[in-house]
Amino acid sequence: MDRTAILTQLLQIAAALAVAPLFMGWVTQCRAWLQNRTAPSLWLPYRAIHKLFHKDAVLAQDASPLFRAAPYVVFGTMVVAAAIIPSMSTLPLTPAADAIALVGLFATARVFMSLAAMDVGTAFGTLGARREMMVGFLAEPALLMVIFVASLISATTALPVISARLATQAIGLYPSLAFTAVAFTLVLLAENARIPVDNPATHLELTMIHEAMLLEYSARHLALMEWAAALKLFNYACIGFALFLPWGVATGEAGPLALVLSIPLLAVKLACAGLGIALIETLSAKLRVFRVPEFLATAFLFAVLGMLVHLLLGA
Repeated sequence: MDRTAILTQLLQIAAALAVAPLFMGWVTQCRAWLQNRTAPSLWLPYRAIHKLFHKDAVLAQDASPLFRAAPYVVFGTMVVAAAIIPSMSTLPLTPAADAIALVGLFATARVFMSLAAMDVGTAFGTLGARREMMVGFLAEPALLMVIFVASLISATTALPVISARLATQAIGLYPSLAFTAVAFTLVLLAENARIPVDNPATHLELTMIHEAMLLEYSARHLALMEWAAALKLFNYACIGFALFLPWGVATGEAGPLALVLSIPLLAVKLACAGLGIALIETLSAKLRVFRVPEFLATAFLFAVLGMLVHLLLGA
């Protein structure tokens, strides 16, 4: 691995770390505009993370080392995921960027977060952990099915290779990708605790999922968890770009100029994706917890339809 490849990798990781809170703030701002409310500052997530890092951590008396280590594990898995998802470039970790392993990274973060939520023994933490595992149990098969459809088209499970091969195909209507795009959108909303599955803006005890697992965290631990949540949303958006809008990502042969040109294109994609997420949340109502399995079953069915359309029609 040469020096240029290492610099490219470090630049992509640094960009993900820097842009993820901004993307979260953009979604919140668009949601406020669409609901005719005064929008918060675009830099509010940065201020919140900065403030939390400068506070003293308060830990529960019965907290185990797992509770202390979970924020670092969750944040680390999101950073590794950002390193292998082709957001700006396909270099240099293409051999390690297997899409199935990527799903495993997300599952690892979910397991550690849920175990940490149950570690202290509070009722709300256990409630949120059980609901989070239910969502993951139903969302992961749908996400894997979406990846299988893309891998059937590209004959590989390496996400950068899938993106590169889809980008070189002739522009046309692909019903299989259309079905899987709908399925992926539903999974993105569920996995990132967005409406209609969860509402990240409230702390209503009987309906919250993600926020219930973070109630016992404070200071740097809470900052890492919030930063990891922003990174997860950014990573899912970049997975969607790699599968359904793969154009503009620099390849290994393109050189530094293509990498520079990919940055504004990524910004445009993120701006459109944030507006789309905010629009969906504005037009949707919060589902009851027991309706979430139906929501994710719909995502799985759309992904299966995409696979059947590809196998039967080759489109």
